Amino acid sequence: MSRWSHRCWVGALAGLVCSPILIASLDDIALSLVASVVVGVVFLLAYRPTERAPIDGMMQAATFGIPVWALLHVVAIPLLHGDDPRWTAEEMRGEFASLAGWMLFCAALGLVAGPARSIVTRIFGVERMPIVPVPPPPKRIVILGGGFAGVSTAEHLEKLFRVDPSVAITLVSETNALLFTPMLAEVAASSLEATHITSPLRTSLRRTTVVRGKVTAVDLGKKRVQVEGSPDLEYDELVVALGAVSNYLGMVNVQANAFDFKSLADAIRIRNHVIDCFERADRESDAAKRKSLVTFVIAGGGFAGAELTGGVNDFARGMLAYYPNIPPEDVRVVLVHGGERILNELSEPLALYAQERMTERGVTFRLKTRLKDASPGKVVLSDGEIDASTLVWTAGTAPNPVLKTLGVELDKRGALVTDETLLVKGLREVWAIGDAAAIPDPRTGRNCPPTAQFAIREARHLAANLHARMRGRAVRAFHFEPLGALCVVGHHTACAEIKGLRFSGLFAWFLWRGIYLGKLPTFERKVRVLVDWVIELFFPRDIVQTIDLSARERS
Repeated sequence: MSRWSHRCWVGALAGLVCSPILIASLDDIALSLVASVVVGVVFLLAYRPTERAPIDGMMQAATFGIPVWALLHVVAIPLLHGDDPRWTAEEMRGEFASLAGWMLFCAALGLVAGPARSIVTRIFGVERMPIVPVPPPPKRIVILGGGFAGVSTAEHLEKLFRVDPSVAITLVSETNALLFTPMLAEVAASSLEATHITSPLRTSLRRTTVVRGKVTAVDLGKKRVQVEGSPDLEYDELVVALGAVSNYLGMVNVQANAFDFKSLADAIRIRNHVIDCFERADRESDAAKRKSLVTFVIAGGGFAGAELTGGVNDFARGMLAYYPNIPPEDVRVVLVHGGERILNELSEPLALYAQERMTERGVTFRLKTRLKDASPGKVVLSDGEIDASTLVWTAGTAPNPVLKTLGVELDKRGALVTDETLLVKGLREVWAIGDAAAIPDPRTGRNCPPTAQFAIREARHLAANLHARMRGRAVRAFHFEPLGALCVVGHHTACAEIKGLRFSGLFAWFLWRGIYLGKLPTFERKVRVLVDWVIELFFPRDIVQTIDLSARERS
């Protein structure tokens, strides 16, 4: 039996069963029987009473009686008798009994609809439901990495696919927020609140499933990703954007005694450690130990090392006013770099300018010098030793070690070798970008540098290529001309090189803050950071420790 005929029979049977209620209220047996059957059929065609909820079915049906009463007793019956519709309140009050009768009738209709359906099914068979085609399973895009490359890829995929149900996007990240790394040094230097440079992934990614966890393995044959603490993820397209980790070049003692500078937690630890060193030095009577406590060594002269050095130097010298037992000459901030100059990413005049300004503010440079070893309270260099209680490593990074387990071609850095379209060589469903990828630039013949500026553009291009391939269009080769570089090296001092134009000093500092404030995700974070910067103009930096380091000191 078809669906419509099945419902008609159920409605007719239910109407006949409930017809005595109408006969009692209308005093017309023939009209009541006909009306009962017609209204019963219309009700079952228009409504589908809630299964196993007879009270809900009664209430739903009772409301159906009101328009039926209005249509018949207010409009239709008067017109059949040659009268005008009964619109006035007085006329309607005269029909109150019929209104009550129809509502009772329809309530009973909703109550007996279930049993009537069972009876009709036994007699005529089961109602045939329409065949709805089952949609094919969605294409699963899994993105590994919650940094600039991975999050930007997810954001652009959301814009391209919008609400397309044929595509499911999943992002795997070790943290639940995107860290804006260009401002990380300002957190370590107590210029910004830590949470103000992070943006929660679940608020910015609306249709992407976020899985927080560490990627432990990838099975390329079974197209499956193992995530620590979560079920395995299966994929149709895989985007590898796992970023980089600190590379200590095999120096085990350095790794054991140095601070990392990659994550928000690292920046917070450095900030609190610097404050702790001042607290301990202020009550230290031994001059040599006191000097060691307030000596801070940063290894690496790239952007991260130079910005951290400038920030820590300003922070440390600004705290001297609160620690009268520490002579200013005891405070030393030392930058160790193996090259002839710092900031190789900038032109030589700008790099020399940055070095001169930092030297004027008390920073010591040990250039053409390599870090060889470290122990608690001592840093061993290629040209001597430094007594220092603080060593921060920014001198080397390497792609995530998970890449070595994939069994595919890697470059000398340990990054996945891709073609010009960002596909991993030899694989059709695996893409790689950011620090995890060695991407050739067809116009320069060299690999693209592993910087955030390139990672964001690679993410946009990868999303476009994925969208194009799923829509049957050709993919394009990636190329990007860098816009320039920015570096802040201390209070009101920065260097900027944009499209061949060079800026330095206060103007470059304003330029740095303006550009990165614009790039900071979400309007809320922009306001918070701007407020922090304004407060810093009028008040000293906060020296409250947010981590208790006493346990580490005792150990």
